[in-house]
Amino acid sequence: MEMHPAYLILDPFLIWSYRITGIGLLDFFMGTFCLALIALTVGEITISLLFLINRRHIDAVNNEVEQYRNLSFDALKAKNKAAFKAANNLANDAFGKSFFMQIALSAGFLWPIFFALAWMDYRFADVEFNLLFSEYSMGYVGVFIVVYIAAYLIFRRVKRHLPFFKHVKATLDTYGELPGRVEGRL
Repeated sequence: MEMHPAYLILDPFLIWSYRITGIGLLDFFMGTFCLALIALTVGEITISLLFLINRRHIDAVNNEVEQYRNLSFDALKAKNKAAFKAANNLANDAFGKSFFMQIALSAGFLWPIFFALAWMDYRFADVEFNLLFSEYSMGYVGVFIVVYIAAYLIFRRVKRHLPFFKHVKATLDTYGELPGRVEGRL
């Protein structure tokens, strides 16, 4: 199977981390950890940029959700069933927009995983690891997922100390304090 031209360009850089010690098993796990960190970092940068670029739209949708939610509570307090149903329907529609917008943002976090796994398929399609005390084995995808989770747990503790992510965290910390945002009344 021939590698895609994009992977041919990246391959020498990516495979380097799989050849650090010369010990095959150790190198495989170290290389996979490095690849997982790269995918994780690219995903985090992507989702951060998407948030920063779309923040006004996100604010508008979230304000709409909050506005209709508050209207529905006001109608409920006033015991106006028709107004409550109308406001609640509008709040549900706005929440649906917000929910699917969050899913779309989450996709920005996950897309690098698929590119990493596609590259690994070219290099490690036939690699299988026998699971201890079992007749089952795990391929490169299973190993990548386990290593990716470990990399994520480490990265989430470290990222707030990295310059770009420190800026994003500061933006998120002041996010609820931005002027023009509707604050909840409950």
